[in-house]
Amino acid sequence: MRPMNPLRRAGLLLLPLALHALPALAHNGYPDTTSLTVRRDHPDDMLLGATFGAVISHDRGQTWSWLCPEALSYGGWRPETYLWQPDGTLLAATGSDLILSKDSGCTWTKHPFFTPARAKDKVLWPIGLASPVSNPSRLWVTTGRSGTRNGLYRSDDGGETFALTSLSSDTDVYPSVKVAPSDPTRLYVSASTPDGLRIHRSDDEGLTWKTFPQPFSDIPTTSRPYDLFVLKVADHDPDRLWARVTSSENSGIWTYILESRDGGQTFRSIIHPLQQEHDGLDEPFINMEVSEDGDTAWAATQTRLFRVRAGETRATMLSLPDGNACAERHDGVLFVCGASRLHDWALATTADDGDSYTPVFNLPDMKPPACPAGTPGHDVCRSRWPQFAPTIEADPSLPPTGPSPDAGTPDAGEPHPGGPDAGDSGPPPGPGVQNPPPPPKKGCSSTGGGASLLALLVLALPRRFRRTHPEHTP
Repeated sequence: MRPMNPLRRAGLLLLPLALHALPALAHNGYPDTTSLTVRRDHPDDMLLGATFGAVISHDRGQTWSWLCPEALSYGGWRPETYLWQPDGTLLAATGSDLILSKDSGCTWTKHPFFTPARAKDKVLWPIGLASPVSNPSRLWVTTGRSGTRNGLYRSDDGGETFALTSLSSDTDVYPSVKVAPSDPTRLYVSASTPDGLRIHRSDDEGLTWKTFPQPFSDIPTTSRPYDLFVLKVADHDPDRLWARVTSSENSGIWTYILESRDGGQTFRSIIHPLQQEHDGLDEPFINMEVSEDGDTAWAATQTRLFRVRAGETRATMLSLPDGNACAERHDGVLFVCGASRLHDWALATTADDGDSYTPVFNLPDMKPPACPAGTPGHDVCRSRWPQFAPTIEADPSLPPTGPSPDAGTPDAGEPHPGGPDAGDSGPPPGPGVQNPPPPPKKGCSSTGGGASLLALLVLALPRRFRRTHPEHTP
C-alpha cells in the first residue's frame, strides 16, 4: 500500500475540527442561502440563513430584507439552522454560543448560561438545538467542548433557564438532538466517544436512556467513521429516523445518509458517496429532508440536490439546483435553496419532488435592512449595505426605515451578556472525540477565522475532493 503523504495525514486528523466549520466555509465565498425557518403559527414570517448573514420576510416571501452577520453576533461560525418560536423568539446554536433574538432578528444576544459574562465561569459550546412543535417552550440543547462536562440541557421556559439532564459525560461530545414529531417524549441524541459513535434514545423526555453503539460495519472504510448527526425523525413514526456519518479514505472524505427503522438501533445507507463519484461530484452531504410519509428523501451537498424514493437502489441527482442547495419542508411544501448567479433564484418551491421549481426569492431582489434605529440590525447593517448590495447586484440605495413588525417583546436595550468570545479552549479532545474549534475572531467575511484550517485541510486532501464551481455566464 502506498504510504500516506504526511500533509494529507495531517489534514485527515484536522477534519473533525473542520467539519463544524464546513457550512460556514462552503460555497467558496459566494453569497448563497443555506437554510429556511418559518415562524411557528405565523407563516408570514420566514428567515433564510445565508453565507452573508440572514434574510428575513414578514409577508410570506413577497419581500426580503438583509440581516448582516455582525448584527447576528455569531462571529465566524454560522448556524446550520435557526429555530423560530410562536412568540417571535429566534434561536440558533452556533457551535460556540446559543444566540437569540426577541425583536425579529434586529437585536441578538449570546445566552449567558452557555456564554457567561464572568471569565472564571465555564463556557459551553452549544451544537444541537431542538424543540417539540406541541410544546415549543421546551428546548433541548447539546454541547461539545473538550475539558467540560458535556451533555443534554433542558429548558421548560422557552430558553430563559437551562438544567443539565441525566445524559452527560466528561469525555463525550453530543453533536445533535432531535425530537420525534409524533411523540415529544421520544428523543434522539448522537454522541462521539473515545470508544466510537453512539445513539442515545429516551422514551420519557430524557429521564432514562438506551444507548446503541454504532460500528457502521457496512460502510466501506479502513478508518473509524465519525461525525454522526441525527438529521430527521419521521413525522408519524418515532422509530424511523435519518442520520449522516463521515468516513475518510486515501481517496477522499465521504458522507453517508443513513436510515433507521428500529429506533436508532441499526442504520443502513440510502444515499452514498460512491454514486456521487459516478456522477462526477465529490462533496459532503450537509442537509436533508424527507416527505411526510418518509418514502422520499432529499440530500443536499454544497452545490447539488439528490433524491431517492422508496424501492429505489440509486439516488437521482436533480438537474436543479446547481451551484448551491438545501431542502426544507414546511406545511407540506418543499422549499429548495438555489444559486441566483446560475439559475436566477435563491429559494424556490417544488410541487413535483424537484423536477420543476417555482421561484420565491432571488438575491438581487433583496432589500436593505428594515430594523428600527437603535438596533444592531439598523445601525450596523445599514452602514454596510452600500458595500454589500453590489455583490448580489441589488440596489445599494437606502430607503427610509419602516416600522418594525410585531415579533414578541423587543429587547433592543438589553445589555450584551457575553464576555470573551469563548474563554480558554481547554485541553485537547480525547481519542475518538471530536469538538468544534474555539470561535475565531469576528469579521465581515462569511468564512470567518476558520479559513486557514480549511485551507490546510484542502491542501492535504487528494485533488478529486477539491470542489470547484461552474463559471457564471452573464
